Amino acid sequence: MEYNFPITRNESPKEKPAAGTSLGFGKYFTDHMFMMDYDEGQGWHDGRIIPYQNLSIDPAATSLHYGQMMFEGLKAYRNPQGKINLFRPDMNAKRLNRTNARMCIPPMDEDLFVAAVKAIVEIDQDWIPTEQGCSLYIRPFIISPEVSFSVLPAKKYWFIIVLSAVGAYYEGNESKLHGSHIWVEEEYIRAAVGGTGFAKCGGNYGCGMIAAAEAKKKGCEEVLWLDAKEHKYVEEVGTSNAFFKINGTIITSSLTGSILPGVTRDSCLQLLKKWGYNVEERRLGIAEVIEAAKNGTLEEAWATGTACVISPIGVLYYDGKQFPINDEVVGDVSQKLYDTLYGMQIGTVEPEMEGWVVTLD
Repeated sequence: MEYNFPITRNESPKEKPAAGTSLGFGKYFTDHMFMMDYDEGQGWHDGRIIPYQNLSIDPAATSLHYGQMMFEGLKAYRNPQGKINLFRPDMNAKRLNRTNARMCIPPMDEDLFVAAVKAIVEIDQDWIPTEQGCSLYIRPFIISPEVSFSVLPAKKYWFIIVLSAVGAYYEGNESKLHGSHIWVEEEYIRAAVGGTGFAKCGGNYGCGMIAAAEAKKKGCEEVLWLDAKEHKYVEEVGTSNAFFKINGTIITSSLTGSILPGVTRDSCLQLLKKWGYNVEERRLGIAEVIEAAKNGTLEEAWATGTACVISPIGVLYYDGKQFPINDEVVGDVSQKLYDTLYGMQIGTVEPEMEGWVVTLD
């Protein structure tokens, strides 16, 4: 199905960051945004592209009080032919609807989601940075402006997409990967089975800020979360999924219901299996990881996510001790995954899986 969205051009475009600027993550936003309404009985309607602007929302809007919202994240890249690449946007569309179902937000046609992403990226394509490790980050989200103090699903929503020119999620990873320092969190939890851990909603991230802040005070970039019930099984690294290579076997947590089903996670699993690695999706105890670190069989570890792509783990901080991994040297598997995935995304490596790279005409 073809979608046509009316466009209102921004008559006061912003000055784009100069080449070589340290873009950071979420500092430079583009000139336009996509916006679409939902009303009960009418469905999603009036998708449009408008100048980037503030939202006018009532102080009693339900999303401000009860957190009924969701968001997604993906990226656009400029390939060597000058065209625009998206990476597996259909997976983001599917995950959006899984989150919507959990958060009592109406579903959206997946083709409509992808069409909206393509439309706003095409309008602001001049914002796509071409420096190594940089991209145009795409943030779709849904909130409700409905005015009510009733703790009930809203009947009106806004679907919005904003764009930001970004560098590497972890500073210093633009040109060369490095091993990050990770704090194993033993007190706080991110999510419990039966909760919203598998959904991409704001509460999952807000509740994790206290642990992340404390980890940074201890010189770590991120937190490795353990399970909520027993505090003994590895779950996620901050905003990313986690992989560990122990004695030749690559292990990542199974999707227990408290872990986000990452698009990059799925991509890594498919590539690793295609390349012939022994891969396991199972519950992995932190004791098993630490014992492997002690006896030298923890060969490498890394985090995966849209924001960071592949982020090697150099040191784990656990129980008052530091456990270096592979002498803090980036492992061969981590590097191969990064080179392959990022190469596919920017168009310098032929896609290994059909349909993964979507090139805009």
